[in-house]
Formats: sequence, structure tokens, C-alpha cells
Amino acid sequence: MAHDTKEIMRRFLYIIFTFLFLFSCQQKSNKTTKQKSSKPQIEKLLKAADHFYDSNYFDSAFYYYNKVKFICHPKTDAIHYVSTLNRMADIQQRHGDYAASESTVTEALPSLKYIKSPEYAWNTYVILSINYLNTYDYKNAALYNQKALELQTESWRNLAARNNIAVILIEEEKYQESLDIFLSLLTHEEVRDDALFYAKALDNIGFCYFKINEFDKAIYYLNESLTLRQKKKEPFDLGKSYLHLAKFYENRNISLAKKYMMMSYEQFTIGNNADERIAALKLITQNSSSNQELKKYSTKYVDLVDSIFEVRQKVKNQFARVKYDSKKEKDENLKLKTHKAENELLLERQKNKNIISYIIVAISLSLIIVLYLYLTSRGNKEKIEATYKSETRIAKKLHDELANDIYHTMAFVENKNLALAENREQLLNNLDIIYSRTTDISKENCTLTTDKNYALVLREMILGFTTSNITISIHELETIAWNTLERNKKTTIYRVLQELLVNMKKHSNANLVGIKFKKTDTNISIHYTDNGKGADLTQLSYKNGLHNVENRIHSIKGIIDIDSDPGKGFKVFLKIPVS
Repeated sequence: MAHDTKEIMRRFLYIIFTFLFLFSCQQKSNKTTKQKSSKPQIEKLLKAADHFYDSNYFDSAFYYYNKVKFICHPKTDAIHYVSTLNRMADIQQRHGDYAASESTVTEALPSLKYIKSPEYAWNTYVILSINYLNTYDYKNAALYNQKALELQTESWRNLAARNNIAVILIEEEKYQESLDIFLSLLTHEEVRDDALFYAKALDNIGFCYFKINEFDKAIYYLNESLTLRQKKKEPFDLGKSYLHLAKFYENRNISLAKKYMMMSYEQFTIGNNADERIAALKLITQNSSSNQELKKYSTKYVDLVDSIFEVRQKVKNQFARVKYDSKKEKDENLKLKTHKAENELLLERQKNKNIISYIIVAISLSLIIVLYLYLTSRGNKEKIEATYKSETRIAKKLHDELANDIYHTMAFVENKNLALAENREQLLNNLDIIYSRTTDISKENCTLTTDKNYALVLREMILGFTTSNITISIHELETIAWNTLERNKKTTIYRVLQELLVNMKKHSNANLVGIKFKKTDTNISIHYTDNGKGADLTQLSYKNGLHNVENRIHSIKGIIDIDSDPGKGFKVFLKIPVS
């Protein structure tokens, strides 16, 4: 039987491990399913966006860049993600929406750590610095230019960052510090070879000298810059030179200053540079010589400011709408994808549940079979052991208590004259003793009744030890609600009292026994008392019997207290918990 149980357990564990292995393989297979790459779609959208950007169709460019942004992953597609955000921020910056541009480009900052090439970080920092410069946050403008300057990148980027820092210093009216940077830039061959960059540096140097009252140097550098810019004919650069010359002559030659003011305004108008046109008109208005002239240019100034505000507001709303619509579309697509994924997940879960259910049923059946075989095997073994112990105990009792008495009785019959009345009476007494002991053994090993008739059976067992010389008194037995007590506890009480009475009859020579029952909320207490000869508890001839009594009581978590001395009878207190 044990060999069969082990074999079943071995097969059972094999089935479980096989299932777990197959289920694990299936889960790994599901997880390794490759997703479709979005790279071709990104490249297609970027191509369209770059085309519109180069053609100055910035609204369309912004639309396509925004689509790219929502497809790119900030970590795995970091280069496309960052460059796209930089382009979007640049477009917003060109339209004067510096706050929105700052918000857009800031989204790129966490992804810079995933890009090895420093040019993307440089572009991001420079765009941020320009936004801060135009919103008069010179501290942050200088900070991000300094970050750009610290990058290990091409030298022209380094020079451009230094130029930007110098421009910020001009805005902070730190003209000498700015002048030192611009003069150092002129020492670089790359600056001198780039006519526009060189002219810009000369113009800013002249303006710084003007602000620190070194007028001869100022007019020299301003004129040198103007000469170079007139050759290049870039409206914005020419407008800047004319504006600085206008400020230079404002307090020296007002007619020449106004001439440069008008020329500056014209160039900024040609270049469609809104903020610079406003600056030129403001200067013209401040230097108007008549009310008519003042009214004319003030009106232009107000109209231009209103027009620019309206255009920028429309562009701002347009870009915001593009971002909103794109986000809304992405959210809707995400919901659809999520819904689809959830359905697929539910189907997969249901499939897995079905598989698991079948396995659980198989495992449960296997466990039931194994448990049944195990319990059956153990039960049979316990029955065999119990039967052996019972037979051994009964055999010992028959040998110890009956065999000797029967042998002595047989010897008495052989050696005595049974014709004599006194011998016949002695023979009858011996046979009565043998019968009583046989009855005791029978009672001790009979099957107990623990049902509703338990109290009656217990009473009969106790009174069965009554003889002509022994009186047994039972008190309050019927007050106990025996039907609420567990079966094993009723059996224990029966066997313990039986053992005590057997010991009394064998050893104590008592003629009076009292057994009192008492019920509390949590316990049943039993007081046993006899008036026998008593005993020294350390030297009992029936110590094994009392040891059995103690073990039985302790097995049901009860309490036993034995009190006896030679000549003082025998007392036992029992307390059995109800629950």
C-alpha cells in the first residue's frame, strides 16, 4: 500500500510540473509577440513637416510635427522626439508665443539623457534661453546659455552661446561685461569669416561703447557694421544698424537720428519683423516734432500693436487647437486600442482560466485519490495497532488477574474434600471472584453508548461496582447536559471513573464511595471520594492505572488532582472543559 501511494504521488507531481512548464512557455510566447514598428510612419510625417517648415508654411509644419510627437517614444525614439519638440517650440517662438514655446521645449528635457549627440541638447537650451530673454527672465536665459556653452560641441555653437550671453548682458545693462565678450569673439577666425556674425558683433560692440560713453569708438564700430550689412542687404540686420545709429544721434543730430529711425522702420517692415517695427515706431513717436507727426506715428504704433496682438492670438489659438485636436485624437485611438487590448486580454484570461480549471479538477481528483489511499492505509494501520494493544492488554489482564485465580481454584478442588460444606462455600466464593473480574474486564472493553442514553449507561456502570460490602452514592448526575458534550470527552469520563472504581475494588477495601457531578458555564467538575485504606502516592501498587487516568484527562485538556494518604481514603478531583 505504501509503495502504491508513493507511485501515485510521484505521478501527481510530474503532472503538476509539466503543466507549470507548458503554461510558463505559453505566457513567454505571448509576451514576446513583436509590435509593428512606427519608424516608417515617423519618417513620412517628418518629411512633410520639414518641407512645410522650409517653405515657411509654419502652421502646416506645426500640424505634422505635432503628429510625430505623439507617435515618438520619449526614450526609444529620443532623437526624433527632441528634434520635433525643438522645431515646434521654434515655430511658436517665431510667432511671439514665448510661454507656449517654453512649455513645448521643456517637454524635451527629460529625453536628452537618452541622446549621445550634444547638438540636440544645445538646440533645446538655446531655444529656452531665447524664450526667457524675450520674457525678461535674464537669469534663466543666462543659465541655459551657460549650459549650452558647457557642452562638448562644434566651436561655432560655442561662439554662438557666448554671443547670446553677451546680448543678455546688454539687456541687463552690463555693457562692459558684454563688450569684453564681443571683443573676444572678434579674435576668432570663424567669426571674421562669417560676414553676418562679424557684422552683428561689430554692431553690438559699437552699441556697448555708446552706452559707456566712448563715442568715437562707438561710431566707428557702428559704421563698420553698417558697411558690411549694406553689402548683405538683410532687412533685419540693416534695421538693427539703423536703430542703433538712430539712438546714437538722438541727442546729437536729431534730423539724422530721425532719418535712421525711418530707415530702420522701413527695413523691419520689409523683413516683417513685428517686435522691431514696434521698437522703431516707439522711438519715432518719442522724437516727433509736431502734434500731426505725433498723431500719425502714434496711430500707426497703436494699430500695429493691436494687429500684432490679434495675429499672434489667432496663431496661438491655432497651435493650441492643433495640439488639442491631436491629443484628443490620440486619446480616442488609445481608448480604442485599450478596449481592443482589454477584449483580447479577457479572451486570453478566459482561455487560461479554462485550462487552469481543467488542471485544478485533475489535481483535485488526484489529491482526493491520494488522500483516500493515505487515510485508508493509516486507518488500517491504526486499527491493527489498536487491536494488537487491546488484545495485549486483555491478555495481560487475563493472565495477571484470572489465570492465577483459576489455577488456585483448580488446586483447591484437587486437594480439598468438597463433601465438606465449608470447602464447597470457599469454592463458590472463589468462583464468584473469578466471575466479578471477568465482568470488570468485559465492562472495560465494551463499546460505549454516548448518545442520549449516556447518563443511564454511566449510572449503570458506576452502580455495577456495588456489592453487599460496597455502597456507591451518585449526586447530580442528571443535572449535566450530556448531549452538549463532545463524544470523546464523554468516553474519557466513563473510562476514568471505571478505572477509579476498578482500583477501588481491587486495592482500597473501601465500603463507601461518593461521586458528585457539578456543571458551570465552562466546565464539568467531578469529585470522587472513598473511605478506603488510602495510599502513599509515591509507592502505589496500581500506579500504572492512575497514570492512564491522568493521560486520559490531559488528552482532553482537563485537570486532575489526586489526594490520598495511608488511612485517610482516596480523593480525586476532575475538571473537564465544556468546549
